[in-house]
Amino acid sequence: MKFTDEWLLPTLAALVPESELETLRSDGGNAPGSLWEGLVVRRRLTDEEIVTAIATRFRLQIADLNSMERKAQEAVPEDLARRFNVLPLRITDSYLELATASPFDYDAEKMLAFATGREVRLLLCPPTRIREKLDEMYRPGDVVSKLLTGMAEEARVTQLEDEPEDLRANVEEAGTRPIVRLVDTLLADGITSRASDIHIEPSEGGVTVRYRIDGVLRQVMKIPRSAGIPLISRIKIMSGMDIADRLRPQDGRARVAVNNSPVDLRVSTLPASLGEKVVIRILNAKATVLSLNALGLEEEERATIERLLRNKEGILLVTGPTGSGKTTTLYAALRAVQSEGVNIVTVEDPVEYRLGANIVQVQINDKAGLTFSTALRSILRQDPDVVLIGEIRDQETAQIAVQASLTGHLVLSTLHTNDAPNAVTRLVDMGMEAYKIASALRGVIAQRLMRRLCQVCKKVSTSPVPEELRKYIPAGATRYEGVGCAECAQTGYRGRFSIVQVLSMNAELERLVGAGATANKIAETARRGGMRPLFESGLRHVLEGQSSIEELLRVTDIPEAEATGEVPVVAVAASVVAASPAAAPPPIVSSGDSSPAFELLDESFPELGVGGAIRKAGVLLIDDEEHLRRVMKDLLEREGYTVYEAADGVAALDEVDRSAPDVIILDLNLPGMDGYAVLNKLRSRANTKQLPIIVLTAKGDEDNEVRVLESGADDFLTKPFRARALSARIQAVLNRRRA
Repeated sequence: MKFTDEWLLPTLAALVPESELETLRSDGGNAPGSLWEGLVVRRRLTDEEIVTAIATRFRLQIADLNSMERKAQEAVPEDLARRFNVLPLRITDSYLELATASPFDYDAEKMLAFATGREVRLLLCPPTRIREKLDEMYRPGDVVSKLLTGMAEEARVTQLEDEPEDLRANVEEAGTRPIVRLVDTLLADGITSRASDIHIEPSEGGVTVRYRIDGVLRQVMKIPRSAGIPLISRIKIMSGMDIADRLRPQDGRARVAVNNSPVDLRVSTLPASLGEKVVIRILNAKATVLSLNALGLEEEERATIERLLRNKEGILLVTGPTGSGKTTTLYAALRAVQSEGVNIVTVEDPVEYRLGANIVQVQINDKAGLTFSTALRSILRQDPDVVLIGEIRDQETAQIAVQASLTGHLVLSTLHTNDAPNAVTRLVDMGMEAYKIASALRGVIAQRLMRRLCQVCKKVSTSPVPEELRKYIPAGATRYEGVGCAECAQTGYRGRFSIVQVLSMNAELERLVGAGATANKIAETARRGGMRPLFESGLRHVLEGQSSIEELLRVTDIPEAEATGEVPVVAVAASVVAASPAAAPPPIVSSGDSSPAFELLDESFPELGVGGAIRKAGVLLIDDEEHLRRVMKDLLEREGYTVYEAADGVAALDEVDRSAPDVIILDLNLPGMDGYAVLNKLRSRANTKQLPIIVLTAKGDEDNEVRVLESGADDFLTKPFRARALSARIQAVLNRRRA
């Protein structure tokens, strides 16, 4: 009888003796089964050796299972995937990529092409690996069940005393293989799902697991209680906690690596009636871009903050509730002032991200007597230029911070207040003298985070504007809403951006603060000086199509007309139209008009806009070489562009959604997802299908150039590039976009 994959024999004949093959065939009886799997089970060859042999002989590509797309899974029915043992990887408007162990199964290829209406491209993958991934994709509940195999206990009746449940989960239970794998799966899935927190909560029916993604909690699984208790013990062991102490809250830290990328975890436990609740805070430095450009601020807001950071002394405060991005904004501010000649010291509890060279970070330790106040006293004796205080919590810390700002230091810190003007009254409530606050304070930034509409599935909203918002939204304004798709996990949102209220001190405000004025009086004066409410900042993003009315109302309150006056709708709408990347191109000037002003505006290619309103064109640099990115960024910023950066393919796709650049410069040799995959993905999305892309690569051969242009690139430039050539090519693609 023949093997089901008899076609493999010529390829593997040089690797396995003929006698071994005959033994394998005879052991199988009337149905010898798969040659591939038989050799792997007998440990004659590994999956990697077989895949390499096939790929070398037939020049086939090996599948990368780390770059699977949800859209591909949705396009291929489960019964077909299991019938032909294929794994959906990627899908575009024209083709579908599948992983298979039978690349010459033409029946499967034709059937899948007919079912999906696309050209099928087959890549190599071991059959057992395909089946495992299919179980994860189509039967996610079975994965947890398999991980917990062996956890079931024999049924027995025992007498219960006062304890409602048996909570004696010990180190041995927490260290068993199923629990270790369950914790690893939980952490890996949370990190790859962009979760900021993982909540593990005991309930009547078991243990519930929820992820906080883009600021909103979503339940992802429910674990049996018999596995939930050892699961919590395993997490406590990883983070250095006492697993025997379940009656007091505990805090711990852990550091893990997912796909070789280190991630810090901050873990806290809280005793509850049904057991311990555990919250794991995920601090992924790679997923957090610590720069002011990445916060999603309006140009005017970012310019005001940069001006405040140019002060050599004084206090700059960031306010907002927990989870509003205050720490990220402070770190971005430090990046803006960081240089070799500046001595920067931070005092934090805890240190969330390691900021690297030229910044000294101090971790508070109350048990050892290292508090904010004691640490600040020591720091000020070390001659810092910039001091970051994680939070001003008490009068003593506030007094030292004010004193430091009055003696030539720039102090950055946070407060918990609802808006910027109330930060002043909060300091007064702590016991600070009003005249000292007036002298020391340079500005206050109140901040919230709004979810960004998914750029793949968002659509024009036809629902009526709520009655209370009609006076703020001009008639005929285009509004958008999220539909939900695989890219955004059916939520309609992907990613977040900051909305801010910036209070910048001036002589009149200093006089009011020093006189002990109320928050309302300070707010009224600050608005006359240009401060906008949080609602208006969010409204601008809604009118630009970046978010929805529902999200605006979730994050901010509608201002009371009596207290704040109405938001100037016409001014907001006009500024939004001027800044919108999707706005109509400017009117073409007739050739008979030779005005120098029109010629100068036409040649100023880094600026786009409507009519007389202009904005800087945005360029996204995608390259894993930091030095090269820095050189290109300096060059392009001198030319007048706004520059965004990404070091790999996954980060690039997120940055495209976040910053909406006007042109992309793409390197082909990227870690993880390479430049070809990024190019194909951008061309398959409706919102980036026409986005200009210039490929910059060291592979300057003709075949590579043809492949790149056929994949949809607008231009091709080889390394090492020349500055003038790069500028000219960017100008050319932007001019074609206008035309």
